[in-house]
Amino acid sequence: MSIKTNDKIEQAREELEATLDAIEDKFNVGKRVDEVATRVRGSYETNPLPWIIGAAAAAVSVVAVVAWAILSDDD
Repeated sequence: MSIKTNDKIEQAREELEATLDAIEDKFNVGKRVDEVATRVRGSYETNPLPWIIGAAAAAVSVVAVVAWAILSDDD
């Protein structure tokens, strides 16, 4: 093999390694969860009211579903 061919092979290997590293980084679930948690935390610290309203709405929904399940007449 010539030097040019070896250089091309080495360049292709480096590009493949960079691509595989990018794919691994993209599908790293733990890292994605950390990024989302950081964004959510920042959003909450900036403006907590929508988060509080959302949590209250979710709690009311859960209580309503449980009450409906208990009090409904399925006989």
